[in-house]
Amino acid sequence: MSRARPRPAASTAEAPYLELLSRGAPAEEYERPVLRARAEGASAEELASLERGKLLALRVRTELEGRRRREAELSALFETAHDLAGLRDLDAVLHAIVQRARSLLGTEVAYLTLNDPKAGDTYMRVTDGSVSARFQQLRLGMGEGLGGLVAQTARPYVTDSYFDDARFQHTRTIDAGVQDEGLVAILGVPLVLGSGVIGVLFAADRRARVFEREQIALLASFAAHAAVAIDTANLLAETRSALAELEAANEIIRDRSGVIERASEVHDRLTELVLRGGGVHDVADAVAEVLCGAVEFAEAGAAPAPAVDRSRADGHAVRHGDDWVAAVSAGGELLGALVLHGHPGLDPVDQRTFERAAMVTSLLLLARRSAGEAEQRVRGELLDDLLDAPDRDPGLLRERAARLQADLDAPHVVLSARVEVSPAAGARPGVRPLAAPGVPSPPRAGGETAEQETADRQRLWSAASHLAATRHGLASARDGGTVLLLPLGSGDTAAATARHAARQLGTAVHHPVTVGASAPVPEPVARPGSVAAGYAESRRCLEALRLLGRAGEGAAAEDFGFLGLLLADSRDVGAFVHRTIGAVTDYDERRGTDLVRTLEAYFACGMSPARTKDELHVHVNTVAQRLERIGRLLGCDWQSPSRALEVQLALRLHRLGGAVDR
Repeated sequence: MSRARPRPAASTAEAPYLELLSRGAPAEEYERPVLRARAEGASAEELASLERGKLLALRVRTELEGRRRREAELSALFETAHDLAGLRDLDAVLHAIVQRARSLLGTEVAYLTLNDPKAGDTYMRVTDGSVSARFQQLRLGMGEGLGGLVAQTARPYVTDSYFDDARFQHTRTIDAGVQDEGLVAILGVPLVLGSGVIGVLFAADRRARVFEREQIALLASFAAHAAVAIDTANLLAETRSALAELEAANEIIRDRSGVIERASEVHDRLTELVLRGGGVHDVADAVAEVLCGAVEFAEAGAAPAPAVDRSRADGHAVRHGDDWVAAVSAGGELLGALVLHGHPGLDPVDQRTFERAAMVTSLLLLARRSAGEAEQRVRGELLDDLLDAPDRDPGLLRERAARLQADLDAPHVVLSARVEVSPAAGARPGVRPLAAPGVPSPPRAGGETAEQETADRQRLWSAASHLAATRHGLASARDGGTVLLLPLGSGDTAAATARHAARQLGTAVHHPVTVGASAPVPEPVARPGSVAAGYAESRRCLEALRLLGRAGEGAAAEDFGFLGLLLADSRDVGAFVHRTIGAVTDYDERRGTDLVRTLEAYFACGMSPARTKDELHVHVNTVAQRLERIGRLLGCDWQSPSRALEVQLALRLHRLGGAVDR
């Protein structure tokens, strides 16, 4: 007969549960003490006591788990806040926020939107766990969808099933994005900064889920830290941007300060140059030193014409390849140009400095011209005496020339220059009657007024005087044009000097200028009469150019072939023969060949090689070989009509010269 077991004390009933609590056993193990007691035949009172102990232990376990969870969440929250505080880049902060939010709540997706005050809406800024491109590009109007409602009200909102929740204003765009992402349960909390909302932080799952109040509070606390981190990152970004802008501004100020100092320096130096009477090359050197480049002054004809024209039209320096060009002009006359080499990058202040240097150069040139006009009048008087008074004392002429730095014992060439204008209808281009020496020139054919004609002549005389001064020569206005007496350098020819003068004078006066040249005058001071003869010859060459339709060019008698014999005052037949067939005669003398006789026979036989071989009694191949040799000596065009005529005339003059010698 069994005896009833004694009633266990309360501590005995609670003991197994304390052991379970101490080791953190799972909830299902708390049923085992009741089941074991029931199997052992415990009384109803004992079982009730164990049930009370179980319920009490489970409540304690739940409370402990909640506290541990809150402790873990708070620890994670503080750790996250610490990590966010260490981030400086805004993008890094935003990505860290959504990643930690997803981790804290254990959701499948987390994302963050930022408000756009200008557009009046909120837009998707960063996501974590999202797979839909449409969802990642959503924009929500204020009050639209769950996120728009959070952004508008600054209060958290949560839904277990978004599409079944009628509290939110559903739009087609938002619903399509949420459906494309497959989201069901969504929790959104505001990112509050001060009294305003800057965005919304979301945690969402693709299945129905109930977000507990503790989780909502946790995400809201995290959002508060996140808002501060975002504001800090924005402030740092703005600070960095402001510092960068300040540094850029300081750099610009330093550059401008340096440029202004250089501009002030060049201004002082240019002023000093003007006051002490410096020259254009002094100006170029000063500007080159300030601009750290190579600067040169180019004469009107030597500077690049397109760039100079653009500079004159714009009134500013212009780029020309890697160079800069600034025209130096006064009124309508081009005096030259300043060229800055190898300096393609020129800021506005340096460009203005370069342009000011060009202006100073023009002032110096004008000042020099004003001072030199008296000297040019003296030069003109000396040239007039050489032309009109050949009986003047050579010693006195030499002294006057020496004061002008002109060497009249050296070879010179006499040039006649005339400005050309557009002719009237029916007139021959560039041709008007040439007046006799001392007789006023007849009116122009182009309908030009007397004032314009006078201005053209004045510009021509001014440009010619400048050219004569730079070449240590003489110039004078005469017979409606200008006459120049220029020295011939080593290797210079009268024809080349005439062509150069035509180009330079034409550029200076902005009209074509025709220039005729005489044969070289060996010693003008020893034979003053030779200058007058040279002037007459140069005028004949000028007239020949205009009659041949070559107005605006420069030439000497030697440029006209056999016509030069008629134009030249000296009638230098030997020079014509030598220029025309000298290569052949010299070859015969050196080699003992018979090329001259072959040429004579060839022309006498009507330029027929077959008849020429009969005349010379040689094989036709021999004739061909000799003609080939002649072609190499005279040039490939020697059988052209004009060249053939000159060659035949030179052959006849050569034969006549030989007969006279014999």
